[in-house]
Amino acid sequence: MATKKTIEIVKSTAPVLEKHGEDITKVFYRLLFKNQPELKSLFNMTHQKQGTQPKVLANAIFQYAVHIDKLEALGGAVESIAQKHTSLSITPEMYPIVGENLLKAIQEVLGEAATTDIMNAWAEAYSDLAAIFIKREEHIYSEREQKNGGFRNQKEFVITKKVAESNVITSFYLKPKDDSPTPEFIPGQYIALSLEIPNSPHKHTRNYSLSDAYNMDYLRISVKKEEGNPKGIVSNYLHNHIKEGDSLNLGMPSGEFVLKNFNTPIVLIAGGVGITPLMSMYKSALHSHRKITFIQCALNSGTHAFKHEIAKNANSKTTRFTVYNNPLTTDKLGDNYDFNGYLSTEMLKCMEINTDSEFYFCGPKPFMANTLSILRELNIAEENINYEFFGPTEELEKV
Repeated sequence: MATKKTIEIVKSTAPVLEKHGEDITKVFYRLLFKNQPELKSLFNMTHQKQGTQPKVLANAIFQYAVHIDKLEALGGAVESIAQKHTSLSITPEMYPIVGENLLKAIQEVLGEAATTDIMNAWAEAYSDLAAIFIKREEHIYSEREQKNGGFRNQKEFVITKKVAESNVITSFYLKPKDDSPTPEFIPGQYIALSLEIPNSPHKHTRNYSLSDAYNMDYLRISVKKEEGNPKGIVSNYLHNHIKEGDSLNLGMPSGEFVLKNFNTPIVLIAGGVGITPLMSMYKSALHSHRKITFIQCALNSGTHAFKHEIAKNANSKTTRFTVYNNPLTTDKLGDNYDFNGYLSTEMLKCMEINTDSEFYFCGPKPFMANTLSILRELNIAEENINYEFFGPTEELEKV
């Protein structure tokens, strides 16, 4: 437990971390990958190049400094990070390595301002934080092992089926290679997938949402082929080279962006490949008595994934809407899709959405920011707004 002096010193560094946090985390990752290059396999290097991960870590460190005397305020953030860590099979032995490189980064960026007292305080504070994560993560590991099909770390799965869902999204159906039960999961969760790519210096690990309901027979992930610059090395390899019969290493399902077990109506709002966790929620909720409104936003019919699967599984309590913001000349309003343009407040009003529903949404950052803004404009209660976003919430509010 941090001493009173340590708490005071760490809190006093919050303004400095707010200003220099990203510089510190960029140096931290540089040092970490130089000193422990084998850990690169746990990180999305595209996010590193784009600066997303340093920004997320900087915000987490800043929030810890601000709330070190009231750690209960970090409960949601701690759980989210712990879920991510356990999906990647992070071990207690990794924490001292991270701590050593983080402290070196603080010293390098702050220079003489990083006094002995400040460095000692942060060393103690980091040790306390590491202990919190190690305890929570061990509990998660143990809990998952007790589930049907549960295991620790990673297990080999076989691709039993590969299905194109649209021009850019392909589904992969996976079963444990050892014929053990398929691991149990909660709708909305994701798995960490690891694979070796020829001519790449290290193994690659990515998180992909499970896109089907838990049915004890298989796991399904649906991956968008990321084009542009830089291309998604893992998504392109999965699309172009992984075939039925090949094996992949997966971790246990993780994540807290999950369907709540209530009887209230739900509204699912998907943008692009953000539909994947919502498909799992949708197909799971169909077995309940809840009213479901499914709003799918896509460029056009070429990128419109799961259209027939959604329609096939619909029931009397399901209402579906499709929004295209760049329809093809062959797409017909009222046939292929219901609304043209970007999702708006007016569209939701036309859909006669029940504002007392629980709202779940996922998609690209601009889509997420727009949806969050719409829901707040409609005065949706904050406790009914649920979303998954890799980054600080403040980023959505700035777009």
